[in-house]
Amino acid sequence: MTTMTDAALSEFKMPDVGEGLTEAEILKWYVAPGDTVTDGQVVCEVETAKAAVELPIPFNGVVRELRFPEGTTVDVGQVIISVDESGGAGAGASVAPEPVSAPAPEAAPEPEPAEPQGRQPVLVGYGVAEASTKRRARRGESVDVPVVAPEPGVVPPRSAVRNDGPQQEGGLNGHGVRPLAKPPVRKLAKDLGVDLATVTPSGPDGIITREDVHAAVAPAAAEPAPQAPEAPAPVAAPAPVVGADARETRVPVKGVRKATAQAMVGSAFTAPHVTEFVTVDVTRTMKLVEELKQDRAFEGLRVNPLLLISKALLVAIRRNPDVNAAWDEANQEIVQKHYVNLGIAAATPRGLIVPNIKDAHAKTLPELAESLGELVSTARAGKTSPGAMQGGTVTITNVGVFGVDTGTPILNPGESAILAVGAIKLQPWVHKGKVKPRQVTTLALSFDHRLVDGELGSKVLADVAAILERPKRLLTWA
Repeated sequence: MTTMTDAALSEFKMPDVGEGLTEAEILKWYVAPGDTVTDGQVVCEVETAKAAVELPIPFNGVVRELRFPEGTTVDVGQVIISVDESGGAGAGASVAPEPVSAPAPEAAPEPEPAEPQGRQPVLVGYGVAEASTKRRARRGESVDVPVVAPEPGVVPPRSAVRNDGPQQEGGLNGHGVRPLAKPPVRKLAKDLGVDLATVTPSGPDGIITREDVHAAVAPAAAEPAPQAPEAPAPVAAPAPVVGADARETRVPVKGVRKATAQAMVGSAFTAPHVTEFVTVDVTRTMKLVEELKQDRAFEGLRVNPLLLISKALLVAIRRNPDVNAAWDEANQEIVQKHYVNLGIAAATPRGLIVPNIKDAHAKTLPELAESLGELVSTARAGKTSPGAMQGGTVTITNVGVFGVDTGTPILNPGESAILAVGAIKLQPWVHKGKVKPRQVTTLALSFDHRLVDGELGSKVLADVAAILERPKRLLTWA
């Protein structure tokens, strides 16, 4: 989202990156006043109430001003950065003159550049293929790029010789095409000083991966690195307010944690919660987990008890479809869902998030294992997208990983049920008439009593427990 304040100065406004959210916090700036930016380059990372996302800028130029420091919460639609598209230095910026390359030999006149194609909105992981993936050298940096004289009668490409110094941005890689890379990879290359035009891509469709960038750095690691210019002083973020006696620290509630708090309060005091519990012998399930780890169909996939617990809940929902519903307060209707978007609660440094696996009911067990692995890895890396956390129908929260036996989970807003899984421990258990050590866990199912009565909730919980006790029911009941 941009506006033009004069013929050359463009302003980039905070976009709505979370489908209806009204604000976002600026976590980190990747540029400073005086830096050159290119279309599609990531300029900052922001955190909405749902996730952290990187923002690419939609034009070329020189950064004139950063309107807000890191740590500031900005309303959607406010200008956050201004860029001089004429290429001039920002006001007050100290800029060294760029070296001037030798003039090109006489050649045929350059063809007029093609009209730029329309751009599409971009979010994390999506760049604009037509744009350069490598920024120009910052003003004041010296870059040793050999200028190759063109053959007689050949028009030199724009990226080879310009009257304002050697360029890094428009080069072609060894395959004769512009280098393609996602914004995080472009930032990594920028941080490591790697020209993406020199990197051989290994990703699908010729996309440069993080591994490709690291591989390009490795050969040059033994060479002494030139002294880098001093980095611009970062914009200071506001520090937590500390009490006068230094015995208290006040931390502002914002971002994911603020949204979670509001959602939990709304859920707790809107939906009438009921929680039921059952303790079950899962020894056979744990044996099946170990067998699946050796199965070639699961090679390279993460196989753990959560996989079979998820499948058990999906089968229980298939047997009791009325539990998969939502309450429409405005229309006074119960909306029955014929699909299951299975949410998995994940604790991250920024707070609790609940991404979900779309259409989990239609996935095979290996497909479910792959989706679970991707969901967990993405959440741990802090890269979960807003779309991945929307549209959930039921959720699983695994409190057992913290050594907790059980709990009374609060419903994710808009969902009908949430299953808490406690720690799986060896306990004395009566098995075939004798007390033996068995693997035992406690399950807790919370549900919205407007949608799910005691009978239905009990049937769902009992079915999950029965499958985990005898996992062959995954075949007979499915």
